[in-house]
Amino acid sequence: MTSELSADVVVVGSGAAGLSAAVSAAVALTESGEGGSVLLLERSDRLGGTTAVSGGVAWLPNNDHMRELELSDSPERALDYLRAISLGRADPALLEAFVAAAPEAARFLEAETPLRFSAAGRGNPAGGVLPFPDYQADLPGGAANGRSLDPAPFDPSALGDLAEALREPLPYSVSWSGGGLVLDSGEWVGGRALAGALIAGALAHGVRIERGVRARRLIADAAGRVAGIEAEREGDVLRIEARRGVVLAAGGFEWDGELRREWLRGPVDALLSPQGLAEGDALRMAMERGAALANLGEAWWTLAVRLAGEGDGPEDAQGELRFLSGPRSLPGSILVNRLGRRFVNEAVNYHDIVRAFHVFDPGAFTYLNRPAWFLFGESYRRAYGLLSAAPGDPDPPWLQPAPSLEALAAGCGIDATGLRETVVRFDEHATRGVDPDFGRGEGSYDLATGDPSREGRARTLGPIGGPPYYALEVHVAVLGTSSGLRVDAEGRVLDVRGEPIAGLHAAGNTIAAPTGPGYGGGGGTIGPALTFGYLAGRTAARGG
Repeated sequence: MTSELSADVVVVGSGAAGLSAAVSAAVALTESGEGGSVLLLERSDRLGGTTAVSGGVAWLPNNDHMRELELSDSPERALDYLRAISLGRADPALLEAFVAAAPEAARFLEAETPLRFSAAGRGNPAGGVLPFPDYQADLPGGAANGRSLDPAPFDPSALGDLAEALREPLPYSVSWSGGGLVLDSGEWVGGRALAGALIAGALAHGVRIERGVRARRLIADAAGRVAGIEAEREGDVLRIEARRGVVLAAGGFEWDGELRREWLRGPVDALLSPQGLAEGDALRMAMERGAALANLGEAWWTLAVRLAGEGDGPEDAQGELRFLSGPRSLPGSILVNRLGRRFVNEAVNYHDIVRAFHVFDPGAFTYLNRPAWFLFGESYRRAYGLLSAAPGDPDPPWLQPAPSLEALAAGCGIDATGLRETVVRFDEHATRGVDPDFGRGEGSYDLATGDPSREGRARTLGPIGGPPYYALEVHVAVLGTSSGLRVDAEGRVLDVRGEPIAGLHAAGNTIAAPTGPGYGGGGGTIGPALTFGYLAGRTAARGG
């Protein structure tokens, strides 16, 4: 059976990129004086995509809210920073487009939706509030605070019955502030606040939302222009006309094992995005029309631990996963490999730290730092706890104490001699507040994510101390992929010869990240997604 739907602009995906595109397209159609319709398709029965389960922060350089904190920024500084973190692998035109449009996109979304941002620093796992610096703030153009914006709490009653359709937070919420949780007032915060406010704005501008519709193929007209989508819903085939354009914002491909093996640069042990959403549908659709790919090998990387049991692959035992970021920055903890050696500054941001896990030893023909363990002692356990094990709680089954470093090493399969030498050396230097091996505590990000009750390098540097000792195996995880479709500065998808594919636009994790392999700061995925969604929606509405 074939059903028919139509709109001027059809958007695929209900995360930050898709919602931004839908609002942008709707407003552009209204402003054109001709009017028109926007249809947003969501594959699942839940709205919000990965955005809804995230912390909801958006990295938007040179935004207006920085002025409220008497912070300065400029396009030139932002470009210097993005050039530094992208390692020469980002399209200069996309960097310039992002920096130019980011503050404009933020203003637009705050004007046209209930979304409101703030830039006031971030909470910390040890308590307190510290500035929220860029993830490589000490590189040229880096900012010590203000580029990462938090969404204000959102009252879901504005969505009516549709509030029940918002995706709920996952057990391993990636936000220190409780991304997606509900305040005592009933308001949403974090990713659900961001997605909820954008959905409310889309509805206010007449965007039609259809759930349970999985886009499968692009439809082209006689001239080769993308003019619609073939989709599926409950066994039916739908042919959906897009009179002006299609915007693909359906996420990446991390849940497709074949694409993950082919396109990502190193091993993946765990997936921290909602299961079954990002299977590469949008990429395959566009590739069938000759779309080019870029930024291959890259993802939005992080580290995770499993609280109980071990699955056979990254899809298994997802509910046991927990995001491991803030705890690594607290004093009295280290990461070690199977040789018992440290191999990285443990307080580095969650994206860039994974580079150290993908180091390959050609002699041993293995990844040198996989497996690895997060290690700490009794003083850390008493002061900070870990994840769901609060200070003073009995040790849970997933956190087993060891009476000595040798016993810990034996239980984990770590070289005991190397481990003892490492801990002795680390403790000796950490007691004096220095880390001559990896410079922990010397960076702005290190200090901002450490213990705010301490001063200087002591925020992140402190000795492991005495037993009992604890260790959890650390897994390389993916929040989403950043390899994807190549687009131009207006969000138009490019073919393999660098020419725009007429009628086809894209944003979010469906596209090759505009920042290349770089991750600007907190919200380094959502900021570009909102911005290029804004650009792509506007361009599609204009028939570009």
